[in-house]
Amino acid sequence: MAAVREGERIAKRLARAGLCSRREAERWIEAGRVAVDGKRLDSPAVVVGPENRITVDGKPLPAAEATRLWRYHKPKGLICTARDEAVHDTIFDALPADLPRVISVGRLDVNSEGLLLLTNDGGLARRLELPSTGWARRYRVRVFGRPDPEQLAALARGVTVEGVNYGPIEAALERQQGSNAWISMLLREGKNREIRKVMTHLGLEVNRLIRISFGPFRLSDLEAGAVREVPARVLADQLGTEKPVREPEKKTKPEKKTKPGTGSGKKRRANRRR
Repeated sequence: MAAVREGERIAKRLARAGLCSRREAERWIEAGRVAVDGKRLDSPAVVVGPENRITVDGKPLPAAEATRLWRYHKPKGLICTARDEAVHDTIFDALPADLPRVISVGRLDVNSEGLLLLTNDGGLARRLELPSTGWARRYRVRVFGRPDPEQLAALARGVTVEGVNYGPIEAALERQQGSNAWISMLLREGKNREIRKVMTHLGLEVNRLIRISFGPFRLSDLEAGAVREVPARVLADQLGTEKPVREPEKKTKPEKKTKPGTGSGKKRRANRRR
């Protein structure tokens, strides 16, 4: 996956070099910043191969990066997109400054926490997000109310909420604590706010939602805000990626900084978008 393939679109090639996203690459091309074999491009509808010489602002394009994947313990209160930054702080503000440009595999909403996968490979992110991949996502969910075990079991047949069909969900009551209850849930689709909408449909109010695993990758003892790279051998075994020569760092914690969304956080966010 890390090697440049024959017939790769130019925007994808730029993104895999770690310079920008595909959308950003398309804007760079429209602005006349990208050239192939000395010819400036005006459209992203171009296919390139290893033999082509690509430059951005007159500088040679770096070699494509090896595919890498990180586990991140997303804290509550952060969003998983760079948009809407005036309202919420993003995970990209909180990530360590020495982390390369990454994108998230799927999302967790602002009030959810737990395991979020990060990668430098947009193609891998899209692959892992597809329902056809079939990877299970496991959650621990705290709700206000008293769940009916029979209603939870019935979710295994799927459920329709406000005209939206949700696939089978494995749900089981862990324990009741006064007016709150903990429920374990497993699902494979991961539609927008699926758990919250389904629980509301059952008359339950979600007041805490933690993702504890995504496919074979687990949250385990990863502390809130911490990032740990998936070892190259594990990545190769699970996803069939190539093994980079350099072994990943074991664990990285975010730098201690000022209030999120101010000062150095904004500076890191600007750097990450280049």
